[in-house]
Amino acid sequence: MRPYLFLLILLGLCAAQLADSVYQIDPTASRITWTGYAEVGGYAPTGSVHVRQGTVAYDGRRLHQGRIEVDMRTISQEQAQLAEHLRGPDFFDATRYPTATFVLKEVQDGQARGQLTLKGVTKPVQFPITLTALPNGQLRIQGGATLDRTQFGVNYNSSSFFQNLGSYAIRNEFRLEFDVVASKR
Repeated sequence: MRPYLFLLILLGLCAAQLADSVYQIDPTASRITWTGYAEVGGYAPTGSVHVRQGTVAYDGRRLHQGRIEVDMRTISQEQAQLAEHLRGPDFFDATRYPTATFVLKEVQDGQARGQLTLKGVTKPVQFPITLTALPNGQLRIQGGATLDRTQFGVNYNSSSFFQNLGSYAIRNEFRLEFDVVASKR
């Protein structure tokens, strides 16, 4: 009986070491920036949007799962009129869809895979990330993704949906860059 008890204790200790720790995302230390692009010329407005809340599970080597919520009502850009238009129904309709959500399913070979919900539409996404364990015990998750806005029902001035837009056409793809900091709960 004693060998079995020893084995159970040993297995329990190993399982405890392998258990994921939950980290809370710090919205004030985290940053998400976006860039949109005109179809013609070099116009590429850039702005930001705020993280609302989130968590990630980390086992000491890699992320296993997570969830991050973004407050779409905080879309900002140096031109207030453009920011207001982006928050409006032509683009992200932040009054009706105030939150965008990314649910992390796995990270493998530096690629994050999960589900992004934007404007009420959920799609699978994949993008590269880097994970850094900071000396103070926090995690820093950095990366970027190029997304097709039309996959989420954001069709305003897309040449895929409207003809003869000329210089008013906006590329379907936009770029997100993020730098997220999380602390152990």
